[in-house]
Amino acid sequence: MTASSFSELMAFERRTRALAAVAGRTGWDQETMMPRHAAPQRAEEMAALEAVLHARRTDPRIGDWLEAAEPKGDVEVAQLRHLKRDYARNVKVPADLAEEIARQTSLAQGIWADARAARDFNAFAPSLDTVLGLRRQEADALSGGEDRYDALLQDYEPGMRATDLDTMFGALRPRLVDLRARILASGRTAPRLQGPFDEAVQMALTTRIAEVFGYDFDHGRIDKAVHPFSSGSGLDVRITTRTDPDEPLGSIYSTIHEVGHAAYEQGIDAAYLLTPLGQGVSMGVHESQSRIYENQLGRSAAFTGWLYGEMRAQFGDMGVGSAEAFTRAVNAVETGYIRTEADEVHYNLHVLLRFDLERALISGDLQVGDLEAAWNDRFVEDFGLKVDHAANGVLQDVHWSVGLFGYFPTYTLGNVYAGCLFEALKTAVPDWETHLAAGHAASVTAWLRNALQRHGGLRPPRETIEAATGAPVGEGPLLDYLDAKCGALYGV
Repeated sequence: MTASSFSELMAFERRTRALAAVAGRTGWDQETMMPRHAAPQRAEEMAALEAVLHARRTDPRIGDWLEAAEPKGDVEVAQLRHLKRDYARNVKVPADLAEEIARQTSLAQGIWADARAARDFNAFAPSLDTVLGLRRQEADALSGGEDRYDALLQDYEPGMRATDLDTMFGALRPRLVDLRARILASGRTAPRLQGPFDEAVQMALTTRIAEVFGYDFDHGRIDKAVHPFSSGSGLDVRITTRTDPDEPLGSIYSTIHEVGHAAYEQGIDAAYLLTPLGQGVSMGVHESQSRIYENQLGRSAAFTGWLYGEMRAQFGDMGVGSAEAFTRAVNAVETGYIRTEADEVHYNLHVLLRFDLERALISGDLQVGDLEAAWNDRFVEDFGLKVDHAANGVLQDVHWSVGLFGYFPTYTLGNVYAGCLFEALKTAVPDWETHLAAGHAASVTAWLRNALQRHGGLRPPRETIEAATGAPVGEGPLLDYLDAKCGALYGV
């Protein structure tokens, strides 16, 4: 009876996850190919799909199967750990609330894109207020009177608490601020690439680079979107990028970043397909893959030396006369408005700003009507720059429009995890630089796949990193890596 209960539960779960994958591809279509004025209908479609999914995720039979099932072996134990956690959360959220969140976030996504193009926060504020109110309701349903933000954070980093993040971020901030100050005081500047850079050629080059880092085009594709993202799992994992005729590095490095996400999903053991273990275990671990691909590997002197030759072949002179100058251009540390274009020193300061603001929004200490001013004030405080318009400020990220409150801190958590992984990778693959200098990333990506990616959700997030590295998680390796890298580039 117990073996039958487990089999029935897993068969039911596979069907639910198959339906969720359909919903995910509908979301991908909305970002890449949907006709602009189809948004109201798409919102109803997304709401209908969410209603079906919520009904399945809260089906009382799941509780009965979970109670009766007796797992055999570590894999079944892990499957049930996820299912018990998910079911306990799902039954707390009313069906009409889940449906309305899906409807309103689908609508808000298009409104945000238009407001961003118009640089007009007021055009987006009412929609954001609606989404925020719904997510507060959801947090109240989930939290049981405890911290709202912690309740939402579990969707992205299970087991993590805001107080844990405060401790980690508190240790990061002083050294990042000090490193930033020393770099700016050095007086050294990085060269800039000179274009224009044909956008069709950029797309061809990003395809080549994605292949270098192991992206499987037989089970994926690259398209354009306003905000680059990765979508899907298993046999269908898609990524997007964006191009700018004056600045090709944004396209190249957003592609490498998203390939990191996609490689994680494509690398998970095929036996876990359409089960709770068949996807990345958390967004922090996911970001560890995108960030180590993009930064420690993709911005290394070894890889940028190879990339310089590839870009010279496609674009000509580019205004930089050597591979060393190109490496400095790729790793320029400069204060700027945009998180996704930020260098490795400034990036986490962007994330900490968002973490603090969204916690205040969820708690009710900050209202949407005051958000733009709060953002602009904090930006001056942290970066010394006055925000010139909303598209360079509060409107730059898609996350809040689609209700992803609690997501932002996982970017910095992913950087910390990536620092730990890179420390282990250098020992495990001692000739990694030689391989990347020749445009071959297979040795490093194979280590990541074997040590981390193939396991999917088998272990909890922190244990996933510690099992891969053989060491406890801490911010030290990331900070030491940044000190060493910037010391070499800026003499600090």
